[in-house]
Amino acid sequence: MREGPTAFIESLAARRRFGMRPGLDAIRSLCAKLGNPQDSLRAIHVAGTNGKGAVCALLSAALCADDRVTAGLYTSPHLLALNERFRMDDEPVGDAELEAAAKRVEEAIGQTSDITFFEALTAVAFVLFAERKPSWAILECGLGGRLDATNICSPALAAITRVGLDHCQWLGSTVEAIAAEKSGIIKPGVPVVLGRNDKSVRDVVEARAAELGAPFHYAPDLADESEIPADFPLSGSFNRENAVTAIAALKVLAQTNHQLLPFSFSRVVWPGRFQKVGNFIVDGAHNPPGAKALAEALREEGLAGLNLIAGFCGDKDISGVLGALGPFVNHAMAVRTCNARSLTAAETAAAMKSAGMDAAEYASLGDAIKAAGKSPTLICGSLFLVGEALEALGAYPWDLAGRDASELLTASR
Repeated sequence: MREGPTAFIESLAARRRFGMRPGLDAIRSLCAKLGNPQDSLRAIHVAGTNGKGAVCALLSAALCADDRVTAGLYTSPHLLALNERFRMDDEPVGDAELEAAAKRVEEAIGQTSDITFFEALTAVAFVLFAERKPSWAILECGLGGRLDATNICSPALAAITRVGLDHCQWLGSTVEAIAAEKSGIIKPGVPVVLGRNDKSVRDVVEARAAELGAPFHYAPDLADESEIPADFPLSGSFNRENAVTAIAALKVLAQTNHQLLPFSFSRVVWPGRFQKVGNFIVDGAHNPPGAKALAEALREEGLAGLNLIAGFCGDKDISGVLGALGPFVNHAMAVRTCNARSLTAAETAAAMKSAGMDAAEYASLGDAIKAAGKSPTLICGSLFLVGEALEALGAYPWDLAGRDASELLTASR
């Protein structure tokens, strides 16, 4: 058993039984009991299907490169430790600070509320940042935008990254419908930056911005890859796209906050996104848009004939992911993730074979890694699997692994 957190953190984790509940009434009521800490924040709010977390991490790194600027960063999910979701100046908050904020939130919730896990953690982020008073609070949407718990903030800037088909049961079955949900973070008069997207997405976002009198900026019109600093540490064309979106956002912020430029991305920490660890590449791709971006990164680097170690949650478009990655895979290795929604290794192996892959199932990720040996190997399919893989490969970037009770690792990350 891992060393456990306090009862307050455990009680928050238990709220995963309430599942997902799009809507703002519950989080507004909870934050009102806490004194509306979100209203004290100068926020940057980021939505999107893929890349939103990376853009948040890039903005935090760039802002914190200026010693006069501090930044709070709230992202999800976590890979191994709950602390990862709450970072101050790029470092996860400590146990004592996290537990104190969680206690305040749990006391405000009381005994009868059905506040969800994500709603509770969003309130914790608002409390943490209101107490620390960073120059900026960078908030990543958890799901969608319009009805996401983070959307009760009053941002100075909104950003929307690449939009694609994911969580269709909640957000809609077309990219236009999903773009409309993401556009729900746009506020009257508040600038919005849209990352590279198809014209259909741009039209939806730009129209919503016009309705609200929000200045609209298309990232590729404001910045390009030539402006990415030479010390940029992230691999993959999709990360360069994310960097362009972040640079465009910084330029918009600089229109009223001139101290924000120049900037550096050298200290960005965003693990498990085309992360190279020896002969392994660890990536969180778990939907078709993410898999296509990963495939393009593999193509750029001339990589093929790979082992694929993968595990999936059952609510994902697995055939779409495997279809995108198939041309790069020589042998597929199926494992189960540490999530209750995970497919079994046998089910994943069957999906791999249906996609035309030579596949075998393994009892554990460790067994698959051992079998892969020194062959070039890609690990992907789930962020749950990414956390396990980075721990197993000794590449987890923070001294946090093991702080959460093992129960927390299967929470709604």
